[in-house]
Amino acid sequence: MAFNNKNYYEILEITPEADTVEIKTAYRKLARKYHPDINKDTNAIEIFKTVTAAYETLSDKDKRKQYDIINGIFKQETPAKTTDSEEKSNIKQDTEKFSKTTSVQQTKSLKKKTNSEFTIKNLFKYWSLKLKKHRFAEELKKPQKGQNISTEVTITPEEVITGSKRIINVLTTQTCPTCFGHKFINGGKCTTCNGTGEISRRKRITVTIPKGIKDGAKLRLKGEGASGQNGGANGDLYINIKIETPKKVHFDKLNIYYNVPITPYEAALGEEIKITTFDGVIKLKLPKNTCSGQKFRISGQGIKKNGKIGDLIVTVSIEFSHDLSDDEVKLYEKLKNLSNEDVRKNFINENCN
Repeated sequence: MAFNNKNYYEILEITPEADTVEIKTAYRKLARKYHPDINKDTNAIEIFKTVTAAYETLSDKDKRKQYDIINGIFKQETPAKTTDSEEKSNIKQDTEKFSKTTSVQQTKSLKKKTNSEFTIKNLFKYWSLKLKKHRFAEELKKPQKGQNISTEVTITPEEVITGSKRIINVLTTQTCPTCFGHKFINGGKCTTCNGTGEISRRKRITVTIPKGIKDGAKLRLKGEGASGQNGGANGDLYINIKIETPKKVHFDKLNIYYNVPITPYEAALGEEIKITTFDGVIKLKLPKNTCSGQKFRISGQGIKKNGKIGDLIVTVSIEFSHDLSDDEVKLYEKLKNLSNEDVRKNFINENCN
């Protein structure tokens, strides 16, 4: 359908004798046919605008009358019998009326054209906005995956070595069991979820802590996050692992590092000391003249994982009692008098092996 000569009667497919009801009927028929939501033809929008402009003009009595006069369109009416003098008088009156109407039309034509274009733009804007809202509503109906949630779990060094199972409480969301996510019931806001479509709840989850896990590691539990919408999958739960490391114990890969205190006489004389580990008690023979900060590696006493096993590295530090007896004080005084060595003379260059 093309409009080279925009005759509004031809556009609406009616005759100049059509009444208001016929005009409205014709417009509705064409509007449904060429509406952009229905007709996907590239020319449909332009045709719809033209049909609307024709209807706005012909459905208004004054606008239609002016349109007919300007375009020389006259209705076919059965003429009444008149005398020659009456006919001449009528012609004169029509001519004067036409001249006045034409003059008024010329002064108002620009304003009418602007108003018509403004109305069409508003109509087009209205339908465009409505189409966008429709598409947005359709997007909301699609299945949507639930949100991922995260939490932190602090474990002990023993759990690093042996592995463990933890039961944790996680705050998550699920679809409202009353409105099933629709947010409204019987025309009103759902009182169970307060119109959100979701409710919060705490869920107990059993988490397996694998052996040898590292500080800062992240465990993923699929489907344990927030509930999905419209049949979408649940989100995931991410667990951030934090190892509660005592000051005297730390880990590096499969190795375990101990800081073990020893007495001055154990360092000087060389003694066999006992060290409590996660797997039991082991013995370590210290050589004579052991220095503070000296390291000892005990093979096969580290973390066991995937068929591999690490070592236990022991660093000793000489510590003194803060509550010496009188006899101990006297012995230290005697030792001071017996010793002539300056242990700090080669402080910078000497290393203790």
